[in-house]
Amino acid sequence: MRRADDGRVPWRSSAAVAGIQVIGSAFASRGQPERLGLDVAAYVLLLLGPAMLLLRHRHPVAVTTGTAAVALVYLVIGYPYGPVFVSVVVAFFAAVAAGHRRPAWIALGILYAAHLLVGHWLYRWLPGAADRADWARELGTAAWLLAIVTGAEVLRVRREQAVQSRLAREEAERRRVNEERLRIARELHDVLAHSISVINVQAGVALALMDDHPEQARTALTTIKSASKEALGEVRQVLDTLRAPDGSAPRSPAPGLDRLPELTEQAAAAGLAVDTRTVGAPVALSPGADLAAFRIVQEALTNVVRHSRSRTAHVVIEYGPEHLELRVDDGGPAATTHDSGGGNGLVGMRERVAALGGSVEAGPRGDGGYRVRARLPLTRAAAVAEAEESR
Repeated sequence: MRRADDGRVPWRSSAAVAGIQVIGSAFASRGQPERLGLDVAAYVLLLLGPAMLLLRHRHPVAVTTGTAAVALVYLVIGYPYGPVFVSVVVAFFAAVAAGHRRPAWIALGILYAAHLLVGHWLYRWLPGAADRADWARELGTAAWLLAIVTGAEVLRVRREQAVQSRLAREEAERRRVNEERLRIARELHDVLAHSISVINVQAGVALALMDDHPEQARTALTTIKSASKEALGEVRQVLDTLRAPDGSAPRSPAPGLDRLPELTEQAAAAGLAVDTRTVGAPVALSPGADLAAFRIVQEALTNVVRHSRSRTAHVVIEYGPEHLELRVDDGGPAATTHDSGGGNGLVGMRERVAALGGSVEAGPRGDGGYRVRARLPLTRAAAVAEAEESR
């Protein structure tokens, strides 16, 4: 069935129905001498139903009612039984497929009830008319009507299931696109926020020392060059992943905790001394958990550089039997307000950790400092990594 709003007129199917009704009724009339022969009026009625079918997509209820009325008039006059019901069946299917179940059922029920009334009651009062009752034929007609209703309902259910399946696929695709967009946004934010913070600090140092201490200004500019090169490399890696038509993996590995010394060096170049400490026996992390841990520490150190007057930060990496805990502390006080609820960096942290089944806490300490604390469940992270690899 074509949709009712596609603007097309079903010429071919309507013409096919017209041919079936005219030719089939002509053949059927030969074995029914008790019925009236086909005349001009009969052929007009046989063609009127298919003509109505041209509008069945735009006006399904009206066409169903009209074809049923034409078929009833045809039978009441006494013309031979035959495929006169084909146009009614097609109109009924179109109405049910368009969502007009109840009107279609009512029209079909009225047609059958009126046919029984005329055939078994009205004719008895006509002079010289014999009882037209043929219960075997009527039971066969009822069976055909039941089959038609069942087929229409099966068609409707299958169409609804197909629509629901398509909507589910589209929703899954939208969700996948949104997740990928958020992942890329987190990656770009983490890369650019850290590197640009270092560049901003060193640019200020270079401007302050340019006139009186040009050698120290040169050192700051060298740090800016190194940080910008690192940022460009990571941004290029993210963009290469976007450009890959087959979604292939990036050529360079994603950063992990093994690159923590690079973070401390970049923080030191920005004037922040970072003390790192590892508690417990290190274990191999899944790529997703390793990247999340690296980005959490990177974002936390970036926030210290941008928002704290403290020039020292303490990073603790604690390996437990089931969890990896990360803590990043600075002594404060705050140079600008830490956003513990809605900042993009903290939102990105929470999204990363939530995907692995963990949690993040960020807020001021009682002594005036600030702490970021994240817990990553190692078992859940491994399961997520295995699922990603299986895809």
